[in-house]
Amino acid sequence: MGQTGLVRFSEASWVYTSTGKVTGCRIEVWHTGLNEHRLLKAPDKDVLQNKMNALLATWTEKWERVSAKQQANSVKWKGKEQADAATADAQNTLQEAEGLLLATLDVNDAVDWGSLEDHTPFRSFDGSPYPDVTFADTGWPMGINEATAPNAPDPKFIKYQPVLGLLDKIFGGRKAAKIAASERLYAADHDEWQEKRRLADASNTAARKQLDAAKIAFQDAENAFKSAQEQSNARIQELAARYRAGETDAVLANAELILNASEYPDWIRKDYTTQYNAQTKLLIVDFQLPSHEDIPRLTKVSYVASRDELKDSFLSDAEYNRLFDSVIYQLALRTIHELFEGDTANVVDSVVFNGWVTAVNRSIGREETACIVSLHALKDEFLAIDLKRVDPKACFKQLRGVAASKLSGLTPVAPIIQMERDDARFVASHEVAGRLQEGTNLAAIDWEDFEHLVRELFEQEFAAGGGEVKVTRTSADGGVDAVIFDPDPIRGGKIVVQAKRYTNTVGVSAVRDLYGTMMNEGAMKGLLVTTSDYGPDAYRFATDKPITLLNGGNLLHLLAKHGHKARIDLAEAKRLREQ
Repeated sequence: MGQTGLVRFSEASWVYTSTGKVTGCRIEVWHTGLNEHRLLKAPDKDVLQNKMNALLATWTEKWERVSAKQQANSVKWKGKEQADAATADAQNTLQEAEGLLLATLDVNDAVDWGSLEDHTPFRSFDGSPYPDVTFADTGWPMGINEATAPNAPDPKFIKYQPVLGLLDKIFGGRKAAKIAASERLYAADHDEWQEKRRLADASNTAARKQLDAAKIAFQDAENAFKSAQEQSNARIQELAARYRAGETDAVLANAELILNASEYPDWIRKDYTTQYNAQTKLLIVDFQLPSHEDIPRLTKVSYVASRDELKDSFLSDAEYNRLFDSVIYQLALRTIHELFEGDTANVVDSVVFNGWVTAVNRSIGREETACIVSLHALKDEFLAIDLKRVDPKACFKQLRGVAASKLSGLTPVAPIIQMERDDARFVASHEVAGRLQEGTNLAAIDWEDFEHLVRELFEQEFAAGGGEVKVTRTSADGGVDAVIFDPDPIRGGKIVVQAKRYTNTVGVSAVRDLYGTMMNEGAMKGLLVTTSDYGPDAYRFATDKPITLLNGGNLLHLLAKHGHKARIDLAEAKRLREQ
């Protein structure tokens, strides 16, 4: 796990099939300030890096806007000018909400694959090993910091001329001594100059060797950079070609690039999952819609001079409910429009938009996620519509979309097209619960029997609502042990299950793995079942996520609920395993 400022990110990891084949790579990214989370997937790490860079750039711009608003809101505004500015901001926000669909119609939603390529020049050469070399702005080693020696001493300088007086002329020995002293001084200075020149020449010779070495190193680094750049660009070009050929992962990559590039107001969090059927050319989008709390409601801010305070005015309940419905219908039409317009290779014949809302169910006080709109649009029929002139709700109904009469009531509906249930990983199940005896130690039974027992229990748990539970083949990558398909319109969807027949405490890494599997599988919920218990970090990690942790006690309770008796003795299981 890494962190840069407000952004946290997991390590990039490879995605494998149950047979061990690499299908791509993935990374999770969080922005703690915006409280946003994304799971990015791509066929290779270069494309993944480009997606992450684009997301971080979007988040940076959004955080700057949000921070500016937060800072402005932290200061108590007073006076008519401040009230007028707040009113203008509120009106602009409402206009954004009313114009969500129109805002995208003049935008070209086609992916510019060329813009994803990296053609930046090489300028990242490290010159630190070459301190005596000078570099151009491009990073090219262009010269040396040349060392210079002082000028050679001139024997004619007055410094080296003996000063002779009358006595020096009379006494020849005195004259000769002074001349000899001047000559010695000159000789010493000359020797010192020669040494300085030698050192300067040696330094320049070494610097020129550094220059030659730096040029070679620069060329090698530039060649390596260009080679990696060309390989990365080739992979992007290959991905574009595979999209045009209609390959599933490339079609999904194209759809993700389209949806990521779509610019929304800050109060809309883009969160979605996609699925593509290459045979039918059907693209399914499960889109997380804004909740009631996200929709703007402020209409005006007035300054009350008598009380020296600001007064907020809001939409009436009727106006607010109408706006909520309008936003949802616009998002459905906008998303489908963008996906069809961006499908330049015509590999998508139809799009299913399933809109999900997470909100508190007031009758039970729990947060739930429900599908409230579902629309299956055929490309030819949809593109024939003039979206600039339609009423979003009427258009949605004309296209035979499914939704309650008033979306603001959050009435659940069943998605028009259910998720795929055909999975080559599914295997035949066998009965285990019926063979359990009261003294059976669940922590010591065969691990495969334990997985089938978990499947059997959940099958009984979900049977009344028409749910279906399937066991998958064994995988060594921490994958799915069972999949539940729950048709219930409120709680339903795809649920992944992992069974851990452990004798030690289950750590947070197992819960993280389950969460990553949920994202990869497009599941609405994850269940982790163990014979032991979970550490505090595991419970903390699962707190704000659609994850349920069932420990040994919960498992025994579930067994008893469906008429089965067993026990769990971890110490005994450890002893048996050692034997």
